[in-house]
Amino acid sequence: QVQLVESGGRLVQTGDSLTLSCVRCGGISGRGMAWFRQAPGQEREFVAAISTSGKDTESGDSVKGRFTISRDNAKATLYLQMNNLKPEDSAIYYCASRPGYYGPDEIDYDDWGQGTQVIVSS
Repeated sequence: QVQLVESGGRLVQTGDSLTLSCVRCGGISGRGMAWFRQAPGQEREFVAAISTSGKDTESGDSVKGRFTISRDNAKATLYLQMNNLKPEDSAIYYCASRPGYYGPDEIDYDDWGQGTQVIVSS
């Protein structure tokens, strides 16, 4: 049974902005949340993570200053605001969660969505 459902991915132009959403059945309160991405032929890469309260975040070096992770516990939704998109941001974006923890290590997450695709044309 799918617990996490991502949405918002689409084809955009270089320099555009886009917001991804991820809704979790059963809520996200008490769960650390994160975004990862995987481009064709590449390993999955950490994008950003956020603490259970939303007060603390961590981002990968390739997206710092351009992407912002946020959450709305009341709506059971995780967001990823992406600005100044580049062709190298093209990938399938996945959200992930686990009780309490947030951080860059994908092995620590036990709950994954099926992904939403972002394509950035040059």
